[in-house]
Amino acid sequence: MTLAIDPSETSESSDTPEASPAPLSDLVARDAREFGVYARTGGWAFGLMVARSVRPGGQGAEETPKVSAKEFAELAGCSPERVMRYYKAWDRAADDGMVPHFEALAPGQEVELPDADVWLSYYVSRNSATSERGTAIAEAAEAEGIRPTKALEVAENPTALRAAILADPSTARAARQALLDRVREDPELQAELARDVVRTDDLKKAVATESRSADRIGYVRQIAESGQVKTPAGQTIEAPADLRQEAERHLSLIDELDEDEDTGEWATEAYDTLKSLVAETVEADPELRVQERRTKFYSSLQKATKAFEELTFDDVQEFVEDDMVQRLEELQQAIASCLTALRGATD
Repeated sequence: MTLAIDPSETSESSDTPEASPAPLSDLVARDAREFGVYARTGGWAFGLMVARSVRPGGQGAEETPKVSAKEFAELAGCSPERVMRYYKAWDRAADDGMVPHFEALAPGQEVELPDADVWLSYYVSRNSATSERGTAIAEAAEAEGIRPTKALEVAENPTALRAAILADPSTARAARQALLDRVREDPELQAELARDVVRTDDLKKAVATESRSADRIGYVRQIAESGQVKTPAGQTIEAPADLRQEAERHLSLIDELDEDEDTGEWATEAYDTLKSLVAETVEADPELRVQERRTKFYSSLQKATKAFEELTFDDVQEFVEDDMVQRLEELQQAIASCLTALRGATD
């Protein structure tokens, strides 16, 4: 059975003073202080511990109370390599005047430390950063305005980079741009990438499509910027003002497209429009029209002449067939008719 207790019956407990907080543990207070130091200074706090306790190169054990990096690491329960990374970071910062040099520090000495964010400019958490490859990556990272440690971490884990590219479109775009920047300066990579493209049907088709679009845009740009245009027969003529204006209009529309937008449809429309206008321009000018036909005739004649000159009759008896003779006879008749027409036109 549950008993209901009237609040008035608990007056005795209300008169009891509240319990005072437990005394603050020295261990808790120490943790809080150390946490505060690290929150303000980041890795500088640990760098100072190394800088004031590890003797610099060239100093003997008898000259200083400091210990070697190996001894310090054994006392700390970590690797000498980790200690040396802090040592080298402090050394670089000291060369820049950010902190005192090792020789000016004694065990237990406190100094004013730089902001936590600055530490990342000097500390590199991986041994690979000391290699030629690592140095190049770190320099590239600094040029891009990011921490070298981030770039080194990615470089040391290509599988993670691949996963990010496969899963995230924005990462893939960044990788594509970086690869393009690298390809411009790396002929070997250019050749490898070209081989990959031609061996992959989908990529080969995509490259052909983009190449066609680029050629068409180049055709439009040539008219807009130079004011000259090639006719269907291959003549180069000055583009009329209205044709050039139309080229400029289409080009401005194409240039305003976002980088990731497909230019193929716009390029095709601009190209087809301008080709039609060029043909109309030629037909509208009697002199130009005659010149165009003359140029086309000469072009066809040169191609036919070259094709005939490439015929060889060495050992023809081994493969000659009646059909070959018949075709040549028909060609002879066509040439005779052509000559007759030309001679008649000149009489």
